[in-house]
Amino acid sequence: MIVLASDHAGYPLKEEIKKHLTEQGVAFIDCGTDSPASVDYAAFAQKACLKITSGEAALGVLCCGTGVGISMAANKVKGIRAACCSDYFSAKYTRLHNDANVLCMGARVIGAGLACELVDVFLSTDFEGGRHQRRVDQITAIENGEILG
Repeated sequence: MIVLASDHAGYPLKEEIKKHLTEQGVAFIDCGTDSPASVDYAAFAQKACLKITSGEAALGVLCCGTGVGISMAANKVKGIRAACCSDYFSAKYTRLHNDANVLCMGARVIGAGLACELVDVFLSTDFEGGRHQRRVDQITAIENGEILG
């Protein structure tokens, strides 16, 4: 199960991603927003990310105007590793090397076709582990207030 959310700027892109996921047979939870009326992205990022940290969803896709604001909000939720991506390589390698659990995209930055490709590669790429696990563990340590080095 994956979780989706957006603010008003990301709403049209989220709706295109929903259509794509439905066509692919991918189950999802839509945490809103449900219209282009102005809303604050932080609340929707938090709502979606809590679905991941609770175990209701494994991965998330969040959209706002640039993808940056919603990724910043998502990364404030303990246990979330959100990455704002606008290209295939970043979307693939943030899963492969960083074990990202949330993909963030900007509706004012990329179109629906590319966004759906990024969702596909993000969802189909597994974490490689190995030497990358140490680095992910360091990210978690920082999140837990530990001083590295």
